[in-house]
Amino acid sequence: MTQPLAGKIALVAGATRGAGRQIAVQLGAAGATVYATGRSSRAGRSEMDRPETIEETAELVTAAGGTGIAVRVDHLVPEQVRDLAARIDAEQGRLDVLVNDIWGGDPLVTWDKPVWEQPLEAGFRTLRLAVDTHIITSHFALPLLIRRPGGLVVEIGDGTKAYNDENYRLSVFYDLAKVSVNRLAFTQAHELKPHGGTAVALTPGWIRSEAMLEHFGVTEETWRDGAATDPNFLISETPAFVGRAVAALAADEDRARWNGKSVDAGTLSKVYGFTDLDGSQPEGFRYITEVVDAGKPADVTGYR
Repeated sequence: MTQPLAGKIALVAGATRGAGRQIAVQLGAAGATVYATGRSSRAGRSEMDRPETIEETAELVTAAGGTGIAVRVDHLVPEQVRDLAARIDAEQGRLDVLVNDIWGGDPLVTWDKPVWEQPLEAGFRTLRLAVDTHIITSHFALPLLIRRPGGLVVEIGDGTKAYNDENYRLSVFYDLAKVSVNRLAFTQAHELKPHGGTAVALTPGWIRSEAMLEHFGVTEETWRDGAATDPNFLISETPAFVGRAVAALAADEDRARWNGKSVDAGTLSKVYGFTDLDGSQPEGFRYITEVVDAGKPADVTGYR
C-alpha cells in the first residue's frame, strides 16, 4: 500500500471520537505521524462524558500504518496549546497538516428554542468550545506550519458555506458556531497564502459517529436498521469518509486550488476518487438540500 503522507506531521485537534478520530486514522493510513489531542483520556473524561479516549485514537493511527501520538490538551487553555506546539517543534521540527475539529458542545446545545429562551452561560460556552478553541490552536500551531510552503489547515464544521448561509441551524449558538468555522477557513486562507499554505473548510455529510449510532440504537454493522426511525438515515456515512477526504487533500500537490473554499466530503470523493468503507460515495449535503429540505420522499438513489 502506498503511503503518500509518509514523513508528514499532522495535528488533529479534537481527535477523541467521531470525525476527528477517523481523520487521524486515515492520515495515519496514508503514512503520517499524527498528534491526536483532546480532553478525554484514560486519565479522565471531558464534560462530554463518553468512553472514547485519545489514547485509543493514537493506537488506531499506529495500527493503520502511521505513528499515533496522544496528547491530552484542553484547547481552551492557551498555555496547554502553546506547550503542545512546543512539543511538536521539539520532536518533529515541522507541522504539515493542522485539522481543527474541536467541538464538544453537544451536552450544552438547546435545540429549537429562540434566543430569548436559550440559557446564556451554556450558549456562550458552546461558542467558546467551537470557535475560540480553533483560534487558539491556529495561533500557536500556524507559526510551525508556515515554516515550509505547502502546509494545510482543515477546519471541520457542519455544513458548507452555501448551506449554512441559507439554512437556520436550529439554535442561535449552534448556527453561529458552524458559520464561524467556515469563516475561519476563509480568513486563514488569506493569511496563509503568502506563505504557500492552504486553508479549507470541510464538512462530512450525515456522519455515523459513535453517538449517532447510539442515538439510533444501531451498530455500524446494523446501521441500515436506523432507516426504520428516519428513512433519510440511509444517506449517512462513516467517519472514515471525511477522514479520507482530509487525507486526499493533504496528499494533493495542487491543494492550493481549494484555498478558502468550503466543501463537503461527498464532493471531494468525486474529485479524488476515494470511497466510504462500503465502497459508496454518499453525497450527503446534496441529498439534504435536494431531498430533505425540498420536502421530497426519502430516496437515496443517485446520491451514494
